[in-house]
Amino acid sequence: MHNIAVFGAGYIGLVTGACLAQLGHRVTVRDIQPRRVDALRRGEVPIHEPGLGELIAENRERLWFTLDAHEALRAAEVAFICVDTPPTSSGDADLSRIWSVVEDLRGAPRLTTLVMKSTVPVGTGDQVRSALDAAGMAHVGYASNPEFTAEGTAVRDFLKPDRIVVGAADPAVSDLVAELHRGIDGPVQTVSVASAEMAKMASNALLATKITFINEIAAVCEATGADIEEVAVVVGLDHRLGPHFLRAGVGYGGSCFPKDARALRATASNCGLPLPLLGAVIEINDLQARRAVARLKSQLGGLRGRRVALLGLTFKPGTDDMRQAPSAVIAARLLSEGATVTGWDPMAPQLTDSPWDLVERKDSVLAAVADCDAAVLVTEWPELKDVDWGKAAEVMGDPLLFDGRNLLDPAEQVRRGFTYMSVGRRTVRPD
Repeated sequence: MHNIAVFGAGYIGLVTGACLAQLGHRVTVRDIQPRRVDALRRGEVPIHEPGLGELIAENRERLWFTLDAHEALRAAEVAFICVDTPPTSSGDADLSRIWSVVEDLRGAPRLTTLVMKSTVPVGTGDQVRSALDAAGMAHVGYASNPEFTAEGTAVRDFLKPDRIVVGAADPAVSDLVAELHRGIDGPVQTVSVASAEMAKMASNALLATKITFINEIAAVCEATGADIEEVAVVVGLDHRLGPHFLRAGVGYGGSCFPKDARALRATASNCGLPLPLLGAVIEINDLQARRAVARLKSQLGGLRGRRVALLGLTFKPGTDDMRQAPSAVIAARLLSEGATVTGWDPMAPQLTDSPWDLVERKDSVLAAVADCDAAVLVTEWPELKDVDWGKAAEVMGDPLLFDGRNLLDPAEQVRRGFTYMSVGRRTVRPD
Protein backbone atom coordinates (compact mmCIF):
# COMPACT_ATOMS: atom_id res chain seq x y z
CA MET A 1 0.00 0.00 0.00
CA HIS A 2 1.33 3.44 -0.96
CA ASN A 3 0.36 7.06 -0.37
CA ILE A 4 -0.41 8.63 -3.74
CA ALA A 5 -1.20 12.15 -4.92
CA VAL A 6 -3.15 12.52 -8.16
CA PHE A 7 -3.08 15.93 -9.84
CA GLY A 8 -6.20 16.55 -11.88
CA ALA A 9 -9.78 15.49 -11.22
CA GLY A 10 -10.96 15.13 -14.80
CA TYR A 11 -11.78 11.86 -16.53
CA ILE A 12 -8.30 10.41 -16.24
CA GLY A 13 -7.52 11.76 -12.78
CA LEU A 14 -10.76 10.60 -11.18
CA VAL A 15 -10.60 7.16 -12.77
CA THR A 16 -6.93 6.78 -11.85
CA GLY A 17 -7.50 7.91 -8.28
CA ALA A 18 -10.57 5.76 -7.70
CA CYS A 19 -8.99 2.66 -9.24
CA LEU A 20 -5.75 3.05 -7.28
CA ALA A 21 -7.83 3.38 -4.11
CA GLN A 22 -9.70 0.23 -5.14
CA LEU A 23 -6.33 -1.52 -5.30
CA GLY A 24 -5.71 -0.59 -1.65
CA HIS A 25 -3.64 2.60 -1.91
CA ARG A 26 -4.32 5.83 -0.02
CA VAL A 27 -5.04 8.48 -2.64
CA THR A 28 -5.48 12.24 -2.48
CA VAL A 29 -6.77 13.87 -5.66
CA ARG A 30 -5.94 17.54 -6.12
CA ASP A 31 -7.76 19.87 -8.50
CA ILE A 32 -7.83 23.65 -8.94
CA GLN A 33 -11.60 23.99 -9.45
CA PRO A 34 -13.34 24.66 -6.10
CA ARG A 35 -16.80 23.65 -7.32
CA ARG A 36 -15.48 20.31 -8.57
CA VAL A 37 -13.63 19.54 -5.35
CA ASP A 38 -16.62 20.58 -3.21
CA ALA A 39 -18.90 18.29 -5.25
CA LEU A 40 -16.52 15.36 -4.89
CA ARG A 41 -16.28 15.89 -1.15
CA ARG A 42 -20.08 15.70 -1.00
CA GLY A 43 -19.96 12.43 -2.90
CA GLU A 44 -21.14 13.93 -6.18
CA VAL A 45 -19.27 12.90 -9.33
CA PRO A 46 -19.14 15.85 -11.76
CA ILE A 47 -18.74 13.69 -14.87
CA HIS A 48 -20.74 10.77 -16.21
CA GLU A 49 -18.60 7.64 -16.31
CA PRO A 50 -20.29 4.26 -15.65
CA GLY A 51 -19.17 2.68 -12.40
CA LEU A 52 -17.04 5.64 -11.27
CA GLY A 53 -19.47 6.99 -8.70
CA GLU A 54 -19.86 3.59 -7.09
CA LEU A 55 -16.08 3.10 -7.01
CA ILE A 56 -15.51 6.48 -5.33
CA ALA A 57 -18.21 5.80 -2.75
CA GLU A 58 -16.81 2.34 -2.03
CA ASN A 59 -13.36 3.73 -1.30
CA ARG A 60 -14.18 6.87 0.70
CA GLU A 61 -11.88 5.78 3.51
CA ARG A 62 -8.88 5.73 1.15
CA LEU A 63 -9.78 8.55 -1.22
CA TRP A 64 -9.68 12.29 -0.49
CA PHE A 65 -10.07 15.47 -2.54
CA THR A 66 -8.35 18.81 -2.05
CA LEU A 67 -7.52 22.16 -3.63
CA ASP A 68 -4.21 22.33 -1.77
CA ALA A 69 -1.15 20.88 -3.51
CA HIS A 70 0.80 20.80 -0.25
CA GLU A 71 -1.98 18.80 1.43
CA ALA A 72 -1.99 16.31 -1.43
CA LEU A 73 1.79 15.91 -1.22
CA ARG A 74 2.17 15.85 2.58
CA ALA A 75 2.31 12.07 2.80
CA ALA A 76 2.64 11.18 -0.88
CA GLU A 77 5.38 8.83 -1.99
CA VAL A 78 4.15 8.85 -5.60
CA ALA A 79 2.52 11.64 -7.59
CA PHE A 80 0.50 11.07 -10.78
CA ILE A 81 0.07 13.91 -13.27
CA CYS A 82 -3.38 13.58 -14.84
CA VAL A 83 -4.02 17.13 -16.07
CA ASP A 84 -5.21 17.93 -19.57
CA THR A 85 -2.92 19.02 -22.39
CA PRO A 86 -5.17 20.97 -24.77
CA PRO A 87 -3.99 21.94 -28.26
CA THR A 88 -2.42 25.30 -28.95
CA SER A 89 -3.12 27.30 -32.10
CA SER A 90 -0.21 25.49 -33.77
CA GLY A 91 -1.59 22.05 -32.87
CA ASP A 92 1.15 21.41 -30.31
CA ALA A 93 0.10 20.23 -26.86
CA ASP A 94 -0.18 22.95 -24.24
CA LEU A 95 1.97 21.69 -21.35
CA SER A 96 1.45 24.66 -19.04
CA ARG A 97 -0.59 22.60 -16.59
CA ILE A 98 2.19 20.00 -16.52
CA TRP A 99 4.75 22.61 -15.55
CA SER A 100 2.43 23.99 -12.86
CA VAL A 101 2.29 20.56 -11.25
CA VAL A 102 6.07 20.11 -11.47
CA GLU A 103 6.47 23.47 -9.73
CA ASP A 104 4.06 22.35 -7.00
CA LEU A 105 6.24 19.33 -6.28
CA ARG A 106 9.08 21.43 -4.83
CA GLY A 107 9.68 20.52 -1.22
CA ALA A 108 7.37 17.49 -1.17
CA PRO A 109 8.74 15.75 1.93
CA ARG A 110 8.24 12.07 1.04
CA LEU A 111 8.00 12.07 -2.75
CA THR A 112 10.11 9.42 -4.47
CA THR A 113 8.43 9.01 -7.87
CA LEU A 114 6.57 11.14 -10.41
CA VAL A 115 4.35 9.31 -12.90
CA MET A 116 3.06 10.97 -16.06
CA LYS A 117 -0.45 9.83 -16.94
CA SER A 118 -1.34 12.83 -19.12
CA THR A 119 -0.92 12.45 -22.86
CA VAL A 120 2.22 14.36 -23.79
CA PRO A 121 4.46 14.70 -26.88
CA VAL A 122 7.55 12.56 -27.20
CA GLY A 123 10.41 14.27 -25.40
CA THR A 124 8.32 15.66 -22.55
CA GLY A 125 9.79 13.12 -20.14
CA ASP A 126 13.31 14.42 -20.81
CA GLN A 127 12.14 17.96 -20.17
CA VAL A 128 10.43 16.98 -16.93
CA ARG A 129 13.51 15.07 -15.81
CA SER A 130 15.65 18.16 -16.39
CA ALA A 131 13.15 20.35 -14.52
CA LEU A 132 13.14 17.98 -11.54
CA ASP A 133 16.93 17.96 -11.43
CA ALA A 134 17.11 21.75 -11.66
CA ALA A 135 14.63 22.07 -8.79
CA GLY A 136 16.75 19.90 -6.49
CA MET A 137 14.59 16.81 -6.98
CA ALA A 138 17.13 14.52 -8.62
CA HIS A 139 16.13 11.89 -6.07
CA VAL A 140 12.59 11.74 -7.52
CA GLY A 141 12.27 8.99 -10.12
CA TYR A 142 10.24 9.54 -13.27
CA ALA A 143 7.99 7.24 -15.29
CA SER A 144 5.59 7.52 -18.18
CA ASN A 145 2.45 5.45 -17.61
CA PRO A 146 0.05 6.41 -20.41
CA GLU A 147 -3.63 5.65 -20.09
CA PHE A 148 -5.44 3.49 -22.63
CA THR A 149 -8.97 3.99 -21.37
CA ALA A 150 -12.04 4.98 -23.35
CA GLU A 151 -14.77 7.24 -22.04
CA GLY A 152 -17.79 5.15 -21.13
CA THR A 153 -15.65 2.12 -20.25
CA ALA A 154 -12.76 3.82 -18.42
CA VAL A 155 -13.13 2.02 -15.07
CA ARG A 156 -13.27 -1.38 -16.76
CA ASP A 157 -10.37 -0.46 -19.04
CA PHE A 158 -8.20 0.52 -16.07
CA LEU A 159 -8.96 -2.56 -13.98
CA LYS A 160 -9.01 -5.03 -16.91
CA PRO A 161 -6.48 -3.58 -19.37
CA ASP A 162 -5.05 -5.00 -22.57
CA ARG A 163 -1.66 -3.86 -21.26
CA ILE A 164 -0.03 -1.66 -18.63
CA VAL A 165 2.73 0.41 -20.21
CA VAL A 166 5.56 1.67 -18.02
CA GLY A 167 8.28 3.85 -19.48
CA ALA A 168 11.25 4.52 -17.21
CA ALA A 169 15.04 4.72 -17.33
CA ASP A 170 15.45 3.30 -13.82
CA PRO A 171 14.39 -0.36 -13.34
CA ALA A 172 13.51 0.39 -9.72
CA VAL A 173 11.02 3.01 -10.88
CA SER A 174 9.52 0.58 -13.39
CA ASP A 175 9.14 -2.00 -10.65
CA LEU A 176 7.41 0.49 -8.37
CA VAL A 177 4.88 1.57 -11.00
CA ALA A 178 4.16 -2.07 -11.81
CA GLU A 179 3.71 -2.74 -8.09
CA LEU A 180 1.15 0.07 -7.86
CA HIS A 181 -0.98 -1.93 -10.29
CA ARG A 182 -0.73 -5.19 -8.35
CA GLY A 183 -4.13 -6.86 -8.33
CA ILE A 184 -4.80 -6.04 -11.98
CA ASP A 185 -4.69 -8.96 -14.38
CA GLY A 186 -2.92 -7.36 -17.31
CA PRO A 187 0.52 -7.69 -18.88
CA VAL A 188 3.07 -5.04 -17.92
CA GLN A 189 5.07 -3.78 -20.88
CA THR A 190 8.27 -2.01 -19.81
CA VAL A 191 9.78 0.37 -22.37
CA SER A 192 11.75 3.60 -22.50
CA VAL A 193 10.06 6.87 -21.56
CA ALA A 194 10.09 8.06 -25.18
CA SER A 195 8.59 4.79 -26.42
CA ALA A 196 5.79 4.99 -23.84
CA GLU A 197 5.00 8.54 -24.92
CA MET A 198 4.99 7.56 -28.59
CA ALA A 199 2.95 4.39 -27.99
CA LYS A 200 0.07 6.43 -26.62
CA MET A 201 0.09 8.85 -29.56
CA ALA A 202 0.51 6.04 -32.09
CA SER A 203 -2.35 4.00 -30.63
CA ASN A 204 -4.80 6.87 -30.87
CA ALA A 205 -3.59 7.80 -34.34
CA LEU A 206 -4.06 4.23 -35.60
CA LEU A 207 -7.55 3.97 -34.11
CA ALA A 208 -8.46 7.28 -35.74
CA THR A 209 -7.04 5.96 -39.01
CA LYS A 210 -9.22 2.83 -38.88
CA ILE A 211 -12.33 4.95 -38.33
CA THR A 212 -11.41 7.29 -41.16
CA PHE A 213 -10.53 4.43 -43.50
CA ILE A 214 -13.89 2.73 -43.09
CA ASN A 215 -15.64 6.07 -43.61
CA GLU A 216 -13.74 6.54 -46.88
CA ILE A 217 -14.78 3.04 -47.99
CA ALA A 218 -18.34 3.89 -46.97
CA ALA A 219 -18.35 6.81 -49.40
CA VAL A 220 -17.26 4.47 -52.19
CA CYS A 221 -19.99 2.02 -51.16
CA GLU A 222 -22.61 4.75 -51.50
CA ALA A 223 -21.36 5.50 -55.01
CA THR A 224 -21.22 1.88 -56.15
CA GLY A 225 -24.15 0.20 -54.42
CA ALA A 226 -22.11 -1.88 -51.97
CA ASP A 227 -23.22 -2.09 -48.32
CA ILE A 228 -20.61 -0.89 -45.82
CA GLU A 229 -22.06 -3.00 -43.03
CA GLU A 230 -21.55 -6.16 -45.05
CA VAL A 231 -18.13 -5.02 -46.19
CA ALA A 232 -17.01 -4.23 -42.64
CA VAL A 233 -18.08 -7.66 -41.36
CA VAL A 234 -16.05 -9.41 -44.06
CA VAL A 235 -12.99 -7.20 -43.47
CA GLY A 236 -13.24 -7.61 -39.70
CA LEU A 237 -13.21 -11.40 -39.94
CA ASP A 238 -9.59 -11.23 -41.09
CA HIS A 239 -7.58 -11.98 -37.95
CA ARG A 240 -4.89 -9.58 -39.13
CA LEU A 241 -7.36 -6.70 -39.08
CA GLY A 242 -10.13 -7.42 -36.60
CA PRO A 243 -13.59 -5.82 -36.41
CA HIS A 244 -12.83 -3.08 -33.91
CA PHE A 245 -13.28 0.53 -35.03
CA LEU A 246 -14.58 -0.54 -38.44
CA ARG A 247 -17.92 1.22 -37.92
CA ALA A 248 -18.85 3.82 -40.49
CA GLY A 249 -20.40 7.02 -39.20
CA VAL A 250 -20.24 10.80 -39.07
CA GLY A 251 -16.68 10.83 -37.72
CA TYR A 252 -14.79 10.58 -34.46
CA GLY A 253 -14.70 13.24 -31.75
CA GLY A 254 -13.96 13.55 -28.06
CA SER A 255 -11.03 14.84 -26.07
CA CYS A 256 -8.41 12.36 -27.30
CA PHE A 257 -8.43 11.41 -30.98
CA PRO A 258 -8.73 14.92 -32.49
CA LYS A 259 -6.25 16.48 -30.06
CA ASP A 260 -3.73 13.65 -30.06
CA ALA A 261 -3.72 13.24 -33.84
CA ARG A 262 -2.99 16.93 -34.25
CA ALA A 263 -0.36 16.87 -31.50
CA LEU A 264 1.43 13.95 -33.16
CA ARG A 265 1.32 15.72 -36.51
CA ALA A 266 2.73 18.86 -34.86
CA THR A 267 5.50 16.87 -33.19
CA ALA A 268 6.44 15.29 -36.50
CA SER A 269 6.30 18.66 -38.28
CA ASN A 270 8.62 20.13 -35.66
CA CYS A 271 11.07 17.36 -36.64
CA GLY A 272 10.69 18.17 -40.34
CA LEU A 273 8.44 15.16 -40.99
CA PRO A 274 5.09 15.91 -42.71
CA LEU A 275 3.16 12.66 -41.91
CA PRO A 276 0.83 12.95 -44.94
CA LEU A 277 -1.15 9.85 -43.97
CA LEU A 278 -2.06 11.28 -40.57
CA GLY A 279 -2.79 14.63 -42.16
CA ALA A 280 -5.26 12.95 -44.50
CA VAL A 281 -6.93 11.19 -41.56
CA ILE A 282 -7.46 14.52 -39.80
CA GLU A 283 -8.77 16.26 -42.92
CA ILE A 284 -11.12 13.45 -43.89
CA ASN A 285 -12.58 13.26 -40.40
CA ASP A 286 -13.09 17.03 -40.36
CA LEU A 287 -15.15 16.66 -43.54
CA GLN A 288 -17.24 13.68 -42.43
CA ALA A 289 -19.88 15.58 -40.46
CA ARG A 290 -20.04 18.28 -43.13
CA ARG A 291 -20.56 15.62 -45.77
CA ALA A 292 -23.55 14.30 -43.84
CA VAL A 293 -25.13 17.78 -43.91
CA ALA A 294 -24.44 18.08 -47.63
CA ARG A 295 -26.17 14.76 -48.30
CA LEU A 296 -29.14 15.83 -46.18
CA LYS A 297 -29.33 19.13 -48.07
CA SER A 298 -29.35 17.32 -51.39
CA GLN A 299 -32.07 14.92 -50.23
CA LEU A 300 -34.30 17.73 -48.97
CA GLY A 301 -33.62 20.08 -51.88
CA GLY A 302 -32.26 22.72 -49.50
CA LEU A 303 -32.19 23.39 -45.77
CA ARG A 304 -33.45 26.96 -45.42
CA GLY A 305 -36.71 26.93 -43.50
CA ARG A 306 -36.37 23.23 -42.72
CA ARG A 307 -36.65 21.83 -39.22
CA VAL A 308 -34.08 19.15 -38.31
CA ALA A 309 -33.73 17.07 -35.13
CA LEU A 310 -30.35 15.87 -33.88
CA LEU A 311 -30.65 12.65 -31.89
CA GLY A 312 -27.61 12.23 -29.63
CA LEU A 313 -25.27 15.14 -28.97
CA THR A 314 -22.33 13.74 -27.00
CA PHE A 315 -19.34 12.52 -29.01
CA LYS A 316 -20.13 8.90 -28.07
CA PRO A 317 -22.68 7.03 -25.95
CA GLY A 318 -22.00 6.33 -22.28
CA THR A 319 -20.55 9.78 -21.56
CA ASP A 320 -21.65 13.38 -21.09
CA ASP A 321 -18.61 14.71 -22.94
CA MET A 322 -19.33 17.19 -25.73
CA ARG A 323 -15.73 18.00 -26.62
CA GLN A 324 -15.14 17.88 -30.38
CA ALA A 325 -18.51 16.17 -30.85
CA PRO A 326 -19.60 15.78 -34.50
CA SER A 327 -23.00 17.07 -33.41
CA ALA A 328 -21.52 20.55 -32.95
CA VAL A 329 -20.34 20.68 -36.57
CA ILE A 330 -23.65 19.31 -37.85
CA ALA A 331 -25.67 21.77 -35.76
CA ALA A 332 -23.54 24.73 -36.84
CA ARG A 333 -23.77 23.80 -40.52
CA LEU A 334 -27.54 23.30 -40.35
CA LEU A 335 -28.03 26.65 -38.66
CA SER A 336 -25.78 28.41 -41.16
CA GLU A 337 -27.91 26.95 -43.97
CA GLY A 338 -31.03 28.48 -42.43
CA ALA A 339 -32.50 25.41 -40.73
CA THR A 340 -34.11 25.30 -37.30
CA VAL A 341 -32.47 22.66 -35.10
CA THR A 342 -33.83 20.67 -32.19
CA GLY A 343 -31.79 18.24 -30.11
CA TRP A 344 -32.16 15.30 -27.75
CA ASP A 345 -29.58 13.49 -25.63
CA PRO A 346 -29.96 11.56 -22.36
CA MET A 347 -26.71 12.84 -20.80
CA ALA A 348 -25.41 15.91 -22.63
CA PRO A 349 -25.16 19.01 -20.42
CA GLN A 350 -27.07 22.18 -21.22
CA LEU A 351 -24.60 24.41 -23.05
CA THR A 352 -25.10 28.07 -23.86
CA ASP A 353 -22.24 28.72 -26.27
CA SER A 354 -22.48 28.54 -30.06
CA PRO A 355 -24.10 26.62 -31.69
CA TRP A 356 -26.01 25.25 -28.71
CA ASP A 357 -27.55 28.59 -27.79
CA LEU A 358 -29.66 28.26 -30.96
CA VAL A 359 -30.57 24.57 -30.61
CA GLU A 360 -33.92 23.74 -28.99
CA ARG A 361 -33.26 20.96 -26.46
CA LYS A 362 -36.08 18.48 -25.97
CA ASP A 363 -36.67 15.91 -23.21
CA SER A 364 -37.68 13.06 -25.50
CA VAL A 365 -37.00 11.80 -29.00
CA LEU A 366 -40.64 12.23 -29.98
CA ALA A 367 -40.63 15.84 -28.81
CA ALA A 368 -37.41 16.48 -30.70
CA VAL A 369 -38.67 15.09 -34.03
CA ALA A 370 -42.19 16.55 -33.86
CA ASP A 371 -42.96 18.64 -36.97
CA CYS A 372 -39.41 18.09 -38.26
CA ASP A 373 -38.52 17.58 -41.90
CA ALA A 374 -35.61 15.30 -40.98
CA ALA A 375 -34.01 13.58 -38.02
CA VAL A 376 -30.28 12.84 -37.83
CA LEU A 377 -29.11 10.06 -35.53
CA VAL A 378 -25.70 11.39 -34.46
CA THR A 379 -24.80 9.36 -31.36
CA GLU A 380 -25.65 5.67 -31.08
CA TRP A 381 -27.31 5.78 -27.66
CA PRO A 382 -28.91 2.36 -27.00
CA GLU A 383 -32.13 4.13 -26.01
CA LEU A 384 -32.65 4.98 -29.66
CA LYS A 385 -33.25 1.32 -30.47
CA ASP A 386 -36.30 1.36 -28.18
CA VAL A 387 -37.94 4.48 -29.63
CA ASP A 388 -41.44 4.09 -31.04
CA TRP A 389 -40.26 4.94 -34.53
CA GLY A 390 -43.70 4.37 -35.99
CA LYS A 391 -45.03 7.15 -33.78
CA ALA A 392 -41.98 9.26 -34.65
CA ALA A 393 -42.79 8.92 -38.35
CA GLU A 394 -46.37 10.04 -37.69
CA VAL A 395 -45.40 13.21 -35.82
CA MET A 396 -42.86 14.16 -38.50
CA GLY A 397 -45.32 14.16 -41.37
CA ASP A 398 -43.08 13.38 -44.39
CA PRO A 399 -40.36 11.64 -42.42
CA LEU A 400 -36.69 11.51 -43.40
CA LEU A 401 -34.25 9.72 -41.10
CA PHE A 402 -30.47 10.03 -41.54
CA ASP A 403 -28.88 7.30 -39.44
CA GLY A 404 -25.37 8.65 -38.99
CA ARG A 405 -24.24 5.59 -37.03
CA ASN A 406 -26.03 2.82 -38.94
CA LEU A 407 -27.73 1.84 -35.71
CA LEU A 408 -31.16 0.94 -37.04
CA ASP A 409 -32.46 -1.61 -39.54
CA PRO A 410 -33.21 0.03 -42.90
CA ALA A 411 -36.06 -2.30 -43.84
CA GLU A 412 -37.86 -1.76 -40.54
CA GLN A 413 -37.58 2.02 -40.81
CA VAL A 414 -38.92 1.99 -44.36
CA ARG A 415 -41.88 -0.12 -43.22
CA ARG A 416 -42.60 2.58 -40.62
CA GLY A 417 -42.79 5.16 -43.38
CA PHE A 418 -39.31 6.71 -43.31
CA THR A 419 -37.05 7.59 -46.15
CA TYR A 420 -33.93 6.10 -44.62
CA MET A 421 -30.43 7.41 -45.24
CA SER A 422 -27.29 5.97 -43.66
CA VAL A 423 -23.52 5.90 -44.08
CA GLY A 424 -22.11 3.61 -46.76
CA ARG A 425 -25.48 2.17 -47.81
CA ARG A 426 -28.01 3.18 -50.43
CA THR A 427 -30.91 5.41 -49.47
CA VAL A 428 -34.16 3.46 -49.26
CA ARG A 429 -37.71 4.81 -49.52
CA PRO A 430 -41.22 3.53 -48.87
CA ASP A 431 -42.96 2.07 -51.89
